[in-house]
Amino acid sequence: MLADVLSQRLPQRVLVDNRPGAGGTLGAAYVASQPADGYTLMLSNTAPIVMSPPIYPSVSYDPVGSFTHIAYIGATPLVVVVNPRLVPATDLAGLVEWVKAQRVPPGYGTSGAGSVAHIFGEQFMARTGAQLTHVPYRGSAPMQADLLGGAIPLSFDTLPQNVENIRAGRLRAIAITAPARQEMAPEVPTTAEAGFPGLLAENWLGLAGPRGLPPAITQKLHTETMAALANPTVRARIDEHGIAMRAMTQPEFTSFVAEEVRVVGGAVKALGLTAQ
Repeated sequence: MLADVLSQRLPQRVLVDNRPGAGGTLGAAYVASQPADGYTLMLSNTAPIVMSPPIYPSVSYDPVGSFTHIAYIGATPLVVVVNPRLVPATDLAGLVEWVKAQRVPPGYGTSGAGSVAHIFGEQFMARTGAQLTHVPYRGSAPMQADLLGGAIPLSFDTLPQNVENIRAGRLRAIAITAPARQEMAPEVPTTAEAGFPGLLAENWLGLAGPRGLPPAITQKLHTETMAALANPTVRARIDEHGIAMRAMTQPEFTSFVAEEVRVVGGAVKALGLTAQ
């Protein structure tokens, strides 16, 4: 949707080239290697910039210095969800108690190794002392299919992908990993309300290009991205996906990324995980 609106505002059509793999680092590495002319951009997000570099030793780019961080879009939290046929817990403390009572560490599903949800799972275990087994999938859809089918009892995933199943009673939401409750699921408590303050996670989105983009191009892309995000159709889609927008200038976004890499990326590195 953003690409369509930008195509209408810019003289150049914006084409989407999906390059998944290795926690988003393959696509990020490609963008980092391209000429700084404004024709190759990336939908930047938490995984390839903050979460994946510490756990993929072969990453060839600097998550801060190898890119021009153009525009911040917004962020969406995770939700802790369980299959109610398998897990009797109705709150986070109850879930921790249930996990600890199992003879074998239960599996928790995520959309992939190195994802925000994967790292949250590791932080969840470190914080609660409950032992889980990570079960990574290639995206949310196959993971949800197994969760609904009973192959795994719980998952950590972005909220919008789970709202329909939560409302239908097929999944039970335990907690939201955000500082405040979310409009699309106001009945779900935050992790802080559930007794675990500081156990937070979000997947933020932004626009980035190779390092060294000329200031005029950077400012033009920032301005047009902000205008596109103000488009009613785009805004409606963003709201549907539970993305909380926040105004940032281009320098503020660059500082935000650097701080995320320092604080959150540092915490990930301290976990000692490797995707090998």
